[in-house]
Amino acid sequence: MKPKLAGVLGGVGPMATVYFEQMVLELTDAACDQDHLNMLVYNHASIPDRTAFILGESTCSPLPDMAQDAQMLERAGCDFLVLPCNTAHFFHEHVQNAVSIPLLNIIEETVKACAAQNAHTIGVLATTGTVTVDTYGIMCSRYGLSCVYPDPATQKQVTSVIYDYIKAGKPVRAKVMAALYNRMREEGCDAIVLGCTELSVAHRDLALQAAHPDVVDSLETLARRTIEYAGKRLRE
Repeated sequence: MKPKLAGVLGGVGPMATVYFEQMVLELTDAACDQDHLNMLVYNHASIPDRTAFILGESTCSPLPDMAQDAQMLERAGCDFLVLPCNTAHFFHEHVQNAVSIPLLNIIEETVKACAAQNAHTIGVLATTGTVTVDTYGIMCSRYGLSCVYPDPATQKQVTSVIYDYIKAGKPVRAKVMAALYNRMREEGCDAIVLGCTELSVAHRDLALQAAHPDVVDSLETLARRTIEYAGKRLRE
């Protein structure tokens, strides 16, 4: 049977795409090169900012580029697509309609992962774009979960971490991330979702998972689902 080829709609953001590839490699149960899955990655960093468009701060829609990139990957022979950016999933339906191959949904896969852990109320740390369009809240309602977003002051801190630090290539302190997690726990959340793949970068760099087992990383969740969808085995 011909191995499935995964097409990665990357560059949103660039470092998150690199980390996604690394996660896929590390989480695949592989004893040799041939045990890994095939990926075709387009790291299209110049796609217009998703949050800026959603909030009306920019008239440059990222959708045309995303749809064209998806079509390009389909023409190149990809069997399915993944998009390692939560905010960009506001356009999921439109991008999916532009191609005839499946586009996995990072929002749905992450909510399903929370449900599988018997979570009831999830706290979502994400861009203001994701919060505004409520993609996680809508998906949670389909799976019987409650969704909580940060209060305005905390959301401002989340935005600063994403844009002023991670996207700018500056280090984030562990206590800053831990404070955001604790704030969501104070709101009664029994699972905390890293609903922006830039936050996944900091979480991974700081090796925070062991100390915060209730954190569900959307980027890692998508990596695991990508491996499974490609017909490969997960490394436990």
